Amino acid sequence: MQKRLGCLAPQGLVAAGLTVVAITLVLLLWGGSLFSPGPLNAQAGAEPLGGVRSHAEVGGRCSACHPAPWGAETMSDRCLACHVEVQGQLADPASLHGALDAAGGVRPCFLCHGEHGGADAPLTRLTGDGFPHQATGFSLEGHARTAGGDDLICADCHGQDVTEFDPATCAECHGEMDAIFVQAHRGAFGDSCLACHDGIDRYGAAFDHDQLAFSLEGAHDTAGCAGCHANARTPADLRSAPQNCYACHQEDDAHGGDLGQDCAACHAPQAWEEATFDHDTLAFPLEGAHREVECGDCHQDATFGGTPADCYACHQEDDAHAGELGQDCAECHTPQAWEEVTFDHAQTAFPLDGGHLDVACGGCHQDAVFAGTPAECVACHDEPAYHAGLFDRNCAACHNTAAWSPAEFDRAHQFPFDHGEEGISPCATCHPDRLADYTCYECHEHRPAEIAAEHRDEGITDFEDCVECHPTGQEDEAEREGGGD
Repeated sequence: MQKRLGCLAPQGLVAAGLTVVAITLVLLLWGGSLFSPGPLNAQAGAEPLGGVRSHAEVGGRCSACHPAPWGAETMSDRCLACHVEVQGQLADPASLHGALDAAGGVRPCFLCHGEHGGADAPLTRLTGDGFPHQATGFSLEGHARTAGGDDLICADCHGQDVTEFDPATCAECHGEMDAIFVQAHRGAFGDSCLACHDGIDRYGAAFDHDQLAFSLEGAHDTAGCAGCHANARTPADLRSAPQNCYACHQEDDAHGGDLGQDCAACHAPQAWEEATFDHDTLAFPLEGAHREVECGDCHQDATFGGTPADCYACHQEDDAHAGELGQDCAECHTPQAWEEVTFDHAQTAFPLDGGHLDVACGGCHQDAVFAGTPAECVACHDEPAYHAGLFDRNCAACHNTAAWSPAEFDRAHQFPFDHGEEGISPCATCHPDRLADYTCYECHEHRPAEIAAEHRDEGITDFEDCVECHPTGQEDEAEREGGGD
């Protein structure tokens, strides 16, 4: 029995040879079309690349795009050989291809640019899967679904051409979710959404302003963004917003700039009206009743800078002295109470002592007149009639401030004041009518005729002036003096 040779049989070898010849003829006649999955794109470019205007013009030359399997060259190398402008873009991170290259290295062109779809098929076909969209500057992390809840596809934002994007698409889509917010947001920040938003929504609900140098406190936390970031159109505009209070609150400054621009020295973010100004840090600290005075009482018309600090500027209308004591109110008055006067009379030319200390101011200063008040005693103490001008109105010669009476008269008055049994006798006891005249008859029950007879019996003829012989009131003084005339 003859052994079988299988494919090595003469018939098999002949069949294999015929097959090889047939394939070779097809390749020679129709190129690589035998293995092509479909016709190439026929869209012609403006300028020829690699000698052709469209991929369809390469004919059946598969090797124009597909290198030999055993070589080191890749299909992307063949693409760049014709598309030299893309080669230049790869070196520029600002370009789309450069950004994609920087995001993940050189990527095979066929991941985004397919072929063999027909003469009119698009050369750029993206499904979103695997495409590093964040490399374009906009992440799809927050755009997985449309406003209607459907899965987001490229056409939802780019239409039929993924290389094109209309910024109005953002407003249209987000307007379906919240039309009122979008309208207000566009009015405040314009229509260039991509200038600020990167798809991760860095300035959205998750944005934490407290992580910045200017944290939001009090009423700032509820203020609209545009209130501080007016006309902002880019992140740089947002970051350039001034952080000092005055930049925003200048129009609210009731002080007209008189107190400077450091609003935080008095105001807090909780409420603009709740000022906590510490007046004690100024050259005019508030004491006593001044602490209860409204700011506007001293700062008329909300004018603060240049407000006078002298008492008279505010208390001129309260000056009962009509300016006669000058304008240094603090010399007598204190902030505790205007009526509590602490004037030290001892600092004047007329210090108060004795009984004067208990005299009310008005006792000497009639009608609240202070300047020019006389310092002589007679100005307040009228001379008694019985003085009759004997002492030249020099009250202090006899009287002192301890008490107006009794008087301490010791000038040439030899007769003792304590003559009698009741201690110090009043002047009027001996001088009932006037001090120039005196009498002993008020106390001694003498009759002038008896006194005259008695003295004549003793040989005394001059007996009208009793104290001449009785200088101390003693009866035997005349005998010691020798008696007689």
